[in-house]
Amino acid sequence: MNRHRRDDARLANEDIKIKTSFESYMRKVNSMNYLLHATAIAGLAAATSIAHADAGHGNNADIGQEGDVSNIDRVVEVSMDEMRFDPETVDVEKGETVRFVVSNDGRMVHEFNIGTDQMWEGHETEMRRMMQRGMMTGRALNHDKMREAGMMHDDANSALLEPGETAEIVWTFSGSAKIGFACNVPGHRQAGMVGEFVSSAKVATN
Repeated sequence: MNRHRRDDARLANEDIKIKTSFESYMRKVNSMNYLLHATAIAGLAAATSIAHADAGHGNNADIGQEGDVSNIDRVVEVSMDEMRFDPETVDVEKGETVRFVVSNDGRMVHEFNIGTDQMWEGHETEMRRMMQRGMMTGRALNHDKMREAGMMHDDANSALLEPGETAEIVWTFSGSAKIGFACNVPGHRQAGMVGEFVSSAKVATN
């Protein structure tokens, strides 16, 4: 009888050890799953952030680059009004550095953005999100909310302006992509607010 009791006690102890080991193992598995899940989320967030940063901004070397303000070849004044640029076509040469003086003479928020069709598609999606989050309306910008979200739109290839504002962009046309300039406020580009760069060498045509 005593032997059976000892065997029962031993089996009970072994069951406890097995249960404890299993629980420890499951804690490790759950911890590992949590880390993997957290890593995946962080990676996705980083990728999304990079995508937003690149969309429509001057991070693509193929469209040219920010110019040297001490080495400007000429100045071009651009007026933005409701759904149009004036001028709508600008002559440029490869390697030329141009200072654009851009003014918003309309009654709505407008943008002068140097880029490609693909860049504009991504940038317009970002600006639509800005409108949904209250960073901008059709007539005004909320700079505080833009600053909090890290979306100030102070990139070298772009100027986002409220009515009456003026900004300057200095750009060197060193790239080979087919580029132009457009307003990416949702609906504006589709309404015809697009301009083109042309040159005798055909190096920068929209």
